[in-house]
Amino acid sequence: QVQLVESGGGLVEAGGSLRLSCTVSTSIFSFNQAWYRQAPGKQRDFVASISNSGAATYADSVKGRFSISRDSAKNMVFLQMENLKPEDTAVYYCYTDFWHKDLGRSDAWGQGTQVTISS
Repeated sequence: QVQLVESGGGLVEAGGSLRLSCTVSTSIFSFNQAWYRQAPGKQRDFVASISNSGAATYADSVKGRFSISRDSAKNMVFLQMENLKPEDTAVYYCYTDFWHKDLGRSDAWGQGTQVTISS
């Protein structure tokens, strides 16, 4: 079983910063890793992704403020968030599309970490 565990969420004032981390519980090969977020009463939206070659993609709403990175050796992905705004408030989820020696090609979601930005 592949589990993703997010950390780093919290409550910060507008204009502040947070760094989210996502750790994978077992050895996998990640094709793409991504962050999504879901605000109360809304659908889960794409935030950022990074491929195994390091190519990053961002939602327009976070471009220039968020930065996704990965440590492939440690099976970790990060989301550095700067200049946070109240509209960034949401539960942030880590996602990975991977290959595992027993599971083959599959994907997994983390349980989410709450990010709350006060105005």
